[in-house]
Amino acid sequence: MAAEIVNPRSESKTGDTDHEGGAEPLDSFDPAFALHRGGKMAVQATVPVRDKDDLSLAYTPGVAKVCSAIAEQPELVHDYTWKSSVVAVVTDGTAVLGLGDIGPEASLPVMEGKAILFKQFGGVDAVPIALNCTDVDEIVETVVRLAPSFGGVNLEDISAPRCFEVERKLQERLDIPVFHDDQHGTAVVTLAALRNAARLSGRALGELRAVISGAGAAGVAIAKMLVEAGIGDVAVADRKGVVSADRDDLTPVKQDLAGFTNKTGITGSLEAALDGADVFIGVSGGTVPESAVATMAEGAFVFAMANPNPEVHPEVAHKYAAVVATGRSDFPNQINNVLAFPGIFAGALQVRASRITEGMKLAAAEALAAVVGDDLAADYVIPSPFDERVAPAVTAAVAAAARAEGVARR
Repeated sequence: MAAEIVNPRSESKTGDTDHEGGAEPLDSFDPAFALHRGGKMAVQATVPVRDKDDLSLAYTPGVAKVCSAIAEQPELVHDYTWKSSVVAVVTDGTAVLGLGDIGPEASLPVMEGKAILFKQFGGVDAVPIALNCTDVDEIVETVVRLAPSFGGVNLEDISAPRCFEVERKLQERLDIPVFHDDQHGTAVVTLAALRNAARLSGRALGELRAVISGAGAAGVAIAKMLVEAGIGDVAVADRKGVVSADRDDLTPVKQDLAGFTNKTGITGSLEAALDGADVFIGVSGGTVPESAVATMAEGAFVFAMANPNPEVHPEVAHKYAAVVATGRSDFPNQINNVLAFPGIFAGALQVRASRITEGMKLAAAEALAAVVGDDLAADYVIPSPFDERVAPAVTAAVAAAARAEGVARR
């Protein structure tokens, strides 16, 4: 039911101001505000409470039997509570979409959106949790204390480089999947699209040289996944140019990045790195000059994923590239994290995985790419989020990989 029906629009315009220099009035007919009124989600019971008998089973005294059983056998919590089917979507509001550090309250519409995508596309329940702290250890301690209620933790919109440390520390302390979607979801979908682009051109990943614009959460994760998948070479550029071992201004994360990327030792600017490159992957914003795109290898791939303005506009990219992808839904080949994270968590929860491994992420990318099948074309290297085959394929692949890697507990 639409939010404006559940919570009818008031005649007053909340947020209106008449004084000079005040905020612009909220348009009461704006469909975005209408849809969000009252929030986008709610908790719903899965059992009826119609009379005293139902009440005695759902609550006291019946609930005491279940509590006592779980106290004696803690693993029963997965069978007799929602733990095995619910994920915490955790943020500190420091890197929300393209809006930046807007704080925990302003992040909630995005976290609610993430939660309903989990349910819609993966059948996974999710609870938005916006934290009023930004210190790494405070975030970690808070999530560790909340963890008994959840089967997994999806970290969302936490700024780099803190996001790397938050994820690492939580993975060390928890025995449930912890997944930073801005990193790994983006990487999984990018790899899937690149596999199909390579297949379309008759080339193997090992024959390709890629250049990534952006050394933040997504850029680092994409680079790691491409190397794991066997890319020929990949160089990553930040605002100061290509990340290389000879630079003395690198953070620890970028020092590590320099250690496993850029085997050919490229130095200098992003534009220089693009000369002869087979693949451009943009996760940074900004604009790449057309003159630089023109120097890429024949039959190149351009994945310009910044929103709402791709680093290379598709009209420009199509002049030089055989395959073009963006992060937008109004162009073909949308690199959208919703293709990955619902199925990845559904598969991990299905087998009660203790963590999400590199093998599980690679399996997700392969399964996602395989959905395209024989329909592969330049404007169809990645399926639509609304393709009903996506979530089951990714779920099954991740569950199988978890079992193969020994992290499944059922």
